[in-house]
Amino acid sequence: MRKHAARFDYELKPFDIVLMNTSAGGAYGTDSYLGSGCGFGREATLWLLNRGIKVVGTDAWSWDAPFLHTRKRFAAERDPSIIWEGHKAGREGAYCQIEKLANLEVLPAIGFTVACFPVKIKAASAGFSRVVAILEETLPTE
Repeated sequence: MRKHAARFDYELKPFDIVLMNTSAGGAYGTDSYLGSGCGFGREATLWLLNRGIKVVGTDAWSWDAPFLHTRKRFAAERDPSIIWEGHKAGREGAYCQIEKLANLEVLPAIGFTVACFPVKIKAASAGFSRVVAILEETLPTE
């Protein structure tokens, strides 16, 4: 995560919203969508949380690695802690995650505002959210 973040001339600040474009969005609606993207494990999630990040999002089916990869890793290691490890990082630091986001590939790497409008669902542990990117557009001057 640190190497990826270092590519940008930007230092994360507490309460920034981090959206991860894993290129999974291009597979949405196809049979390959569930296995697309890369996912984020415990260490990557905690790295973000330790910088004060409280909201993360991805274009993939889940914040965690696609389950077909987790299944193979579990078969080899037999370590149950790797199952939903990104999700479970929330036990060590509270955060919200948004999955299945669209159009992340058309956003700039930095420099825009994100607004999230969740839909409350009674007695649920998750729900829908309308997520909007707000870009400052500079109008041409005369």
